[in-house]
Amino acid sequence: MDNIKWGIIGCGDVTEVKSGPAFNKVPNSSLVAVMRRDATKAEDYARRHGVPKWYDNAEALINDPAVNAVYIATPPLQHEEYTLQCIQARKPVYVEKPMTLNTESAYRMQEAAIRHNVKLTIAHYRRAQPMFRKIKALLEEKAIGDIRFVSLQMLQPPVSPEANWRVDPAVSGGGLFHDLAPHQLDLMTWFFGRARSATGIARNQAKMYRADDLVSGNILFENGIVFNGVWCFSVGAADKADVCEITGSRGKIRFPVFGHSFTLSINGVEQLFPFDPLPHVQQPMIEQVTAFFLDKGPNPCSAEEAILSMQLMDSFTKKDKMIF
Repeated sequence: MDNIKWGIIGCGDVTEVKSGPAFNKVPNSSLVAVMRRDATKAEDYARRHGVPKWYDNAEALINDPAVNAVYIATPPLQHEEYTLQCIQARKPVYVEKPMTLNTESAYRMQEAAIRHNVKLTIAHYRRAQPMFRKIKALLEEKAIGDIRFVSLQMLQPPVSPEANWRVDPAVSGGGLFHDLAPHQLDLMTWFFGRARSATGIARNQAKMYRADDLVSGNILFENGIVFNGVWCFSVGAADKADVCEITGSRGKIRFPVFGHSFTLSINGVEQLFPFDPLPHVQQPMIEQVTAFFLDKGPNPCSAEEAILSMQLMDSFTKKDKMIF
């Protein structure tokens, strides 16, 4: 292949700005087809974004000879099914995060890609953004010394459960934790590597929907770094928080996972690193994925890497824990 001609399965809200337009803005890449089960919405998306073809059937898009790579942007419930179909068609796949509903499903996707020798990348796109690449570089050069521990808080007020698939465990794998924590936990494994052990607590405190709305998790990484995180989606509006703080032997780095700046503090002296918001947050990642699919670069997030964050989410939320 000289160019990647993308098809999107699931051209919903996430593809309007975050990802969809970027496929026509990176080198050697174009968006040639989109699919949504609602034919009217699929046709509307194609018309507004200048996409030549639209479908209301995923199999038709996958088997379109004009499409040589597929981006799966459906809710997690369909990730495995559509990924396996793409792999059977021998077409490389870029799958939204979380990779799928659970670790077992992720392993099946990985195994199929290996068995059929088809490229598979997961959309943990923050690892391609300039802000997080800078944080990783500072950690690697030991700007704050040896890392001791990490503290993370993601606090949000409740959302309405009406027509919100993100709080339906059968569709999303859990609640808002399963939608937002993949970003944060992938960054942790990207920064610090594999976990030696992980455990957590998950509870449905507000009981506004079926999914848990509070998750607390602890990780001991193989390199000895300790992580503690709390995700709560039933706090008051005034108590919203998005903060991750990495503490080292001579300083700390503090940043929001969904923000545009971070603070480096060394021996009490702070330095602010601001970054311009990206017009399309996935564009840097899509550029790397396109290069990988064209054999011009490494896989920016393999199934093996994505499975690490799937394992952590499952460890935090599984119900069969020891009772004292």
